[in-house]
Amino acid sequence: MEATRKSDRWLMLIVGALLVFGLVMITSIGVPKSIQLSAPNVMYPSCDDPAVDCYLLFKKHLFRLGIGVIAFFIGAKLSYRFWRKISIGVFIALVGLLIAVLIFGSTFNTFSRSWIQIFYTTFQPTELAKLAMILYFSHWLEKRRLELKTFKYGFLPFIVIMALIIVPILMQPDIGSVVIIVGIASIMYFCAETRIKHLVIGVLAAIIIGLLFALTIPHIRQRFVTFIGIGDSVACKEAACWQTEQANIAVGSGGFFGKGLTQGIQKSYWLPQASDDFIFAASAEELGFMRIVFIVIAYSAIAYRGFKIASTAPDVFAMLAATGITAWITIQAYLNIAVNIGLFPVTGITLPFISYGGSSLVSTLLGIGILINISSHTKSYASGFHGWRHIRPRPPKYSHYRRG
Repeated sequence: MEATRKSDRWLMLIVGALLVFGLVMITSIGVPKSIQLSAPNVMYPSCDDPAVDCYLLFKKHLFRLGIGVIAFFIGAKLSYRFWRKISIGVFIALVGLLIAVLIFGSTFNTFSRSWIQIFYTTFQPTELAKLAMILYFSHWLEKRRLELKTFKYGFLPFIVIMALIIVPILMQPDIGSVVIIVGIASIMYFCAETRIKHLVIGVLAAIIIGLLFALTIPHIRQRFVTFIGIGDSVACKEAACWQTEQANIAVGSGGFFGKGLTQGIQKSYWLPQASDDFIFAASAEELGFMRIVFIVIAYSAIAYRGFKIASTAPDVFAMLAATGITAWITIQAYLNIAVNIGLFPVTGITLPFISYGGSSLVSTLLGIGILINISSHTKSYASGFHGWRHIRPRPPKYSHYRRG
């Protein structure tokens, strides 16, 4: 079986367009936060003041984007087989970092202890852990293909391994990342020719555990009950629903054609994290529905290209890795958009390739780089996308897959 040796250029073009869009919107939206960070003690800040840097966020994001592009080229140039070889070590290292963040991590005025600070920079191990889990599960599921349909040797070990990632993230707590990780793992497990009833049991168990955490952690419980409409309306306006309501105002006030770049109001006074978690809402205010809808379409295109690569991958590991990376990007993107338009409680996750945030940007670009490398090894006769069930691999015919 020969590879086409041509990477998916459409996928690279779409991701590149989202990166440029993110730079433009952070330049437009990030001015208020840049002023706040660069000159917190200046009473009447102005961009003409030498002490004020109105483009501080843009400069930081551009630097992080440079690191992300390097990570992308590393992922694109190294054979995907390299990641199979180091997947176990990377997974163990990231589990160690997730435990370390509970001990040495920082909150940075948030509810979650999610950041590790090294010298003058910080990073979130959770973002890298998503990719580490995808690579390890791709390797593990490939090796266990003949045992996956059994409860004892397939489903239970899968749950235990997933718990190594989920438990420390729940303890931060970071419910949004847990939702994404469960979604990724479920899709990969489904595509590995396993029993559907085991998958249903696992998903139901994850939902029950998630609800228990949502009802026992005070700030998450407050967000949850006010989202479903059983909280105090006054408290909602003052605390839990503030971000959602202001995001809805931003999206609604943008209308069809938007207020224009730099003309948004919510980013300056009302909408928290306008350049981070709520950049979609802030962008919708300035660009309007007719333009922001192309962002939604772009993530759909990434899903199409990614699952097409998975459906024509050269082996099981590549198929599962492509499936996991594609699921990661699309689930996180649409979950963030759902939060921004009030269809899901606030979770604190970024919009891939667009939001201000170095850990997410670098890790997703590395993941896309690996996906691009897999695309260069797909079957030469690959054409079209045939749906979810058709990318599930058939039982192996080779003796080296049998349990020794």
